[in-house]
Amino acid sequence: MTDVAAFDFDGTLTTGGSVLPFLVAVSDRRTVLDAIAALWPRLLHGALSGGSVADRTKEDLFERVLAGVSLDHLSSVSADFAPAHLARHLRDDVRSRFDWHRGRGDRVAIVSASPECYVREVGVRLGADVVIATRLEVAPNGSLTGRYDGKNCRGEEKLRRLRDWIGEVEPSRLWAYGNSRGDLRMLSAADVGVNVGRMGRFGRLRHFGGLEDIPAAEPS
Repeated sequence: MTDVAAFDFDGTLTTGGSVLPFLVAVSDRRTVLDAIAALWPRLLHGALSGGSVADRTKEDLFERVLAGVSLDHLSSVSADFAPAHLARHLRDDVRSRFDWHRGRGDRVAIVSASPECYVREVGVRLGADVVIATRLEVAPNGSLTGRYDGKNCRGEEKLRRLRDWIGEVEPSRLWAYGNSRGDLRMLSAADVGVNVGRMGRFGRLRHFGGLEDIPAAEPS
């Protein structure tokens, strides 16, 4: 049996976040800024507390910006946004580890709380076997509602959906790479959890080794 390597996207495979730049690409800067201004106290609360508060506030932001956007427009913007974002923000060190897993025949997953519409495009370009990300609800008329289709793919939901896919793969070992508390469950459940966050020993994943601690070789 082969191993599975699961990579978070924002802050792990790339530097920084992708959601706000994507919303601007789909809509425009003024619409996004107005939505942030209206939700600012709740956005701050969600950023500090995480969990369901952060999930609900993110969905509220999506509703304000994405409701009524056609699926065709979303798909077109996603196809353009993914390569442009990768060109500016892809991390060479994590990409090298990603390619190492692919080269040794492992099954590679990208698991992200960002919208699936463009993370899927990223997965195609990087050669991932599967992309597991937050799905957006589409109304019968082919336009977005702005709500999630299911749950925000972070924390426990990220691990649950990864396990659903792993159940079809039956790996001999799971590697997981992340950078924030939203990846804690996934790294804790892995045989090999790797912290690629910039906060080092001050971050929520400080108990996990980094790329330099867990080299691209068979762990003992």
